[in-house]
Amino acid sequence: MAREIRIEISDEAYAELQRAAAQRRVPAEAYAGQVLDADLVRVRLTEGARSFIGLHAQGFAERFSSPAEPGASAA
Repeated sequence: MAREIRIEISDEAYAELQRAAAQRRVPAEAYAGQVLDADLVRVRLTEGARSFIGLHAQGFAERFSSPAEPGASAA
Protein backbone atom coordinates (compact mmCIF):
# COMPACT_ATOMS: atom_id res chain seq x y z
CA MET A 1 0.00 0.00 0.00
CA ALA A 2 1.41 3.37 -0.99
CA ARG A 3 1.34 6.32 1.37
CA GLU A 4 1.61 9.97 0.55
CA ILE A 5 3.77 12.32 2.57
CA ARG A 6 4.33 16.01 2.18
CA ILE A 7 7.66 17.65 2.87
CA GLU A 8 9.09 21.10 2.39
CA ILE A 9 12.46 21.54 0.71
CA SER A 10 14.32 24.62 -0.42
CA ASP A 11 13.89 25.99 -3.91
CA GLU A 12 17.49 25.01 -4.68
CA ALA A 13 16.91 21.43 -3.53
CA TYR A 14 13.73 21.21 -5.60
CA ALA A 15 15.52 22.51 -8.68
CA GLU A 16 18.21 19.86 -8.21
CA LEU A 17 15.52 17.22 -7.71
CA GLN A 18 13.87 18.26 -10.96
CA ARG A 19 17.20 18.11 -12.82
CA ALA A 20 18.00 14.65 -11.47
CA ALA A 21 14.50 13.39 -12.25
CA ALA A 22 14.60 14.82 -15.78
CA GLN A 23 17.86 12.96 -16.45
CA ARG A 24 16.05 9.75 -15.55
CA ARG A 25 12.91 10.77 -17.42
CA VAL A 26 10.63 10.43 -14.39
CA PRO A 27 8.51 12.99 -12.54
CA ALA A 28 10.28 14.73 -9.66
CA GLU A 29 7.83 13.26 -7.14
CA ALA A 30 8.45 9.72 -8.39
CA TYR A 31 12.21 10.22 -8.29
CA ALA A 32 12.02 11.57 -4.73
CA GLY A 33 10.12 8.42 -3.74
CA GLN A 34 12.74 6.20 -5.40
CA VAL A 35 15.56 7.99 -3.59
CA LEU A 36 13.77 7.69 -0.25
CA ASP A 37 13.05 3.99 -0.83
CA ALA A 38 16.69 3.32 -1.75
CA ASP A 39 17.90 5.14 1.35
CA LEU A 40 15.58 3.16 3.62
CA VAL A 41 16.68 -0.12 2.02
CA ARG A 42 20.31 0.86 2.65
CA VAL A 43 19.49 1.57 6.31
CA ARG A 44 17.75 -1.82 6.72
CA LEU A 45 20.65 -3.59 5.03
CA THR A 46 23.19 -1.87 7.27
CA GLU A 47 21.18 -2.66 10.41
CA GLY A 48 20.80 -6.27 9.30
CA ALA A 49 24.52 -6.57 8.65
CA ARG A 50 25.34 -5.14 12.09
CA SER A 51 22.91 -7.55 13.70
CA PHE A 52 24.39 -10.50 11.80
CA ILE A 53 27.90 -9.51 12.81
CA GLY A 54 26.84 -9.11 16.43
CA LEU A 55 25.23 -12.53 16.47
CA HIS A 56 27.88 -14.46 14.55
CA ALA A 57 31.22 -12.65 14.87
CA GLN A 58 32.52 -14.86 17.66
CA GLY A 59 31.66 -18.04 15.77
CA PHE A 60 33.33 -16.77 12.60
CA ALA A 61 36.41 -15.74 14.56
CA GLU A 62 36.64 -19.15 16.20
CA ARG A 63 36.11 -21.00 12.93
CA PHE A 64 38.22 -18.94 10.54
CA SER A 65 40.94 -17.31 12.65
CA SER A 66 44.49 -18.50 12.27
CA PRO A 67 45.78 -20.23 15.36
CA ALA A 68 48.02 -17.99 17.43
CA GLU A 69 51.70 -18.65 17.02
CA PRO A 70 53.50 -19.97 20.08
CA GLY A 71 54.84 -17.09 22.12
CA ALA A 72 52.54 -14.55 20.46
CA SER A 73 50.82 -12.27 22.92
CA ALA A 74 47.12 -11.58 22.70
CA ALA A 75 46.78 -7.81 22.32
